Amino acid sequence: MMTDYAIYDVFTDEALTGNPLAVVFDADAIDDARMQAIAGEFNLSETVFVLTPENPAHTAGVRIFTPGRELPFAGHPTVGVAIALAHRRLGGDLPAAGVDMVTMLEEQIGPVRCAVRISPNAPGFAEFDLPKLSRRLDVEIEPADIGAALGLDPQDIGFENHHVSLWSAGVPFVMVPVHDMAAAAKAACLAAEWDRVAPMGDGMLADAYVYCRGGVNHTASFHTRMFAPGMGIGEDPATGSAAAALSGAIHHYDGMLDGNHALVIEQGVEMGRPSLIHMHLDCAEGCVRHVRIGGQAVKIAEGRLLV
Repeated sequence: MMTDYAIYDVFTDEALTGNPLAVVFDADAIDDARMQAIAGEFNLSETVFVLTPENPAHTAGVRIFTPGRELPFAGHPTVGVAIALAHRRLGGDLPAAGVDMVTMLEEQIGPVRCAVRISPNAPGFAEFDLPKLSRRLDVEIEPADIGAALGLDPQDIGFENHHVSLWSAGVPFVMVPVHDMAAAAKAACLAAEWDRVAPMGDGMLADAYVYCRGGVNHTASFHTRMFAPGMGIGEDPATGSAAAALSGAIHHYDGMLDGNHALVIEQGVEMGRPSLIHMHLDCAEGCVRHVRIGGQAVKIAEGRLLV
């Protein structure tokens, strides 16, 4: 079996930064075990397999694998594959003004609508509607144990009224607010200890999302780090599903007023792969009604799988 693939750096406008993603096209003939093995071979945080959609009105079906397991939804694969499919469809013949298009991706979580903009000689941009809003999961969490599993001291944890809590928009994350960027830089996940203390959510072991206000980039609202030893990911440079979960925590703790709120989430700085995730929250009657997450992506490689 031979099929084409491409590698994109996602949530960045610069090659060799952001979060790398493998996109495997025309993957209908690849079985589950082989998909997992191929994701392990690429050994990137995620690999996406593009399938024929069940609904012919949709653009594609997609399945998302980390080196360790399949995910029902993830942000950087959604942005990356939407841009990759647009590039593949449009080719290199683009008008100077660029092309705007909408894609519908069938993910395990459900259909995901993406708005895509492709411009000549520029990174692609995609923004998707969050298919499931973030919600807080009611579990008992001991902040000191969570901190110890991340190499953090008790005084590092928390800022303002933000506390350690569990949130999910399809994939669960323990939100770990820290005092400042110096505290965030200290974090280092001890995999065995994390497996012992991390809670379950949505049928999965929750991963760690460390965050504080500000960032190295002057546009950043929050600086973040994500650790997922259970997925086979020591640290991730950019995690759209974690940013999606964070949207609920931000609304809850910051008491956002009704209206539209534009935020920029910075991640990957400590890894030398800085990333920027754009997030828009629409709030009404004291609740989050709609969330969009987006970012840029650049293609850095393409080839053919021979297995």
